[in-house]
Amino acid sequence: MSQPTVAVLRPDDDRIVEAVEYLQSLDVSPIPDPMLTIEPTGQVPQHADYCVFTSETGVNLVATAGWKQRETTVCAVGDQTETALRNRGYSVDVVPPTFTSTGLVDELAAEVEGQTVELARSVHGSDVLVEGLEAAGAVVRETHLYRLERPETAGKSVSLAINGELNGILFTSPKTVEYFVQIATERDAVTALQRGLEETIVGAIGPPTEHAVDKHGVAVDIVPDTVGFRRLAEVTVRRIRGIQQ
Repeated sequence: MSQPTVAVLRPDDDRIVEAVEYLQSLDVSPIPDPMLTIEPTGQVPQHADYCVFTSETGVNLVATAGWKQRETTVCAVGDQTETALRNRGYSVDVVPPTFTSTGLVDELAAEVEGQTVELARSVHGSDVLVEGLEAAGAVVRETHLYRLERPETAGKSVSLAINGELNGILFTSPKTVEYFVQIATERDAVTALQRGLEETIVGAIGPPTEHAVDKHGVAVDIVPDTVGFRRLAEVTVRRIRGIQQ
């Protein structure tokens, strides 16, 4: 049995390197095609009663900038964000059981009335957190730590997908999905992409990413039970091998 080809779209930093190495350890032929590059804004969160982090990238940026936790209640969306915070020496007080913005709103709604809540995240965050926390009576502020741009080199995986040459593809954020489909749109090839992915095992790292894929008329085959790249890779590769046998 030949090695399955699996496209991975992680950001163009250590994460794509680690992803490729991990896929190789699963006896897979990885197709690295970074869809994101991180552009820091230089902003740092203000002091607040609560501070919400939604990504490992955001955590690393504030830690490098020297942000101090003090008496702030720190909230993490997702286990990777939580791990990054602890690795950087911060204590984590709240992690919602469902790794989504809605899950965090549900977790905090009963305790944030009259409290200041700082959202430390990318420019591209949804309004769900802001609207939900304000409805619960919180004073919400946002600090945009970074923006996500599309690298000029992105697109190899799109060509392979259109031609039906991928056994699997791993989507790790809604923004990766957006840029992936954007490339196909620029090539006037969205219909061809949808058709080409029909025989590809499509993995999405969590519900928000799954919804982003669904929105573009592509069926998602795999959403792992925990949010993390390794788990996503494992279950996707397992499904591919089950089909190939």
